[in-house]
Formats: sequence, structure tokens, C-alpha cells
Amino acid sequence: MTNLNQQKATFAGGCFWHIQHLFNQLPGVISTMAGYTGGTLVNPKYEDTHDGTSGHAEAVEVVFDPEHISYSDLLNAFWKMHDPTQVNRQGPDVGSQYRSAIFYHSPEQKTEAETSRVEIAAQLNKSIATEIVPAKIFYPAEGFHQNYVEKHGGIDVCPT
Repeated sequence: MTNLNQQKATFAGGCFWHIQHLFNQLPGVISTMAGYTGGTLVNPKYEDTHDGTSGHAEAVEVVFDPEHISYSDLLNAFWKMHDPTQVNRQGPDVGSQYRSAIFYHSPEQKTEAETSRVEIAAQLNKSIATEIVPAKIFYPAEGFHQNYVEKHGGIDVCPT
């Protein structure tokens, strides 16, 4: 039976392989999809986004059951998955396609994300680079990229 209360959340925090794997571990997450969003190019492919000129970020769309995990819980997990103080990079991955961003799907998500960003900045005592912007069209990544970590023996870091 399908839960009619399913919601979507979209996050970018570096290489999508890593954050997709971590979101997949959370109880209440129904599904995840690696993809591209936030840019201007229609129907981008990996080759289009890898050099950072498309404006898209590598991102993960999360479908979750709010009766089992809250958006706030997803935000808390997201802050721990990556370094939100980095501008256009995560580890060895450099470029705007690896930026930290929260793409909100509702005014409530925007408010929660903004509040959460203020809280994490205070906890870390650092400026947070994470963008909070409206969700745009989400383009699924190629099948090769979907659930990459689960398919390839637990590799949970991305190549440069």
C-alpha cells in the first residue's frame, strides 16, 4: 500500500554517490535517486555537468515517509554527510557541480532549512556555504550512477 503522505527532499553535498548511500541507510527513507538539478541545461548527462558549466549540482532526491522520519531529521543527517563550510567543493571534488545546496519543495521546507543552517553555523562557529534555493526540475543521473555504492562493494567515496 502506498503512503499518500510521502514527501520529497533534495540535497546536494558533493559527489552524489556518497550522499545517496548515506540517505539510503535512514529508516523512513523510501527511495533515493542520484541526479542533476539547479542548472539551466535541459536533460543534462554526466558529461554535461562534470565540468561545472551547466549550472547543475550533483544531487539526491529523497522520497521519505514523514510518519517515520521528519524533514528536520533529514536536514540533521545532511549536515553530517558533508562539509557545509566548503564553497564549490567536497574533499577532492572541486567545482560548482559539487556545491552544498538544499533544494526546498515547500515554504515549510525552506523555513526549516534556513533555521537548521543558522543552528549548524552556531554549532560549528563557522560560515555555512550551503545554498537554500527552490527545487527545480530534477534530472535523474544515468543508471550507472544509481545506488553506486551498493552496487560496487561498499565504495563510499567518489573519485576525482
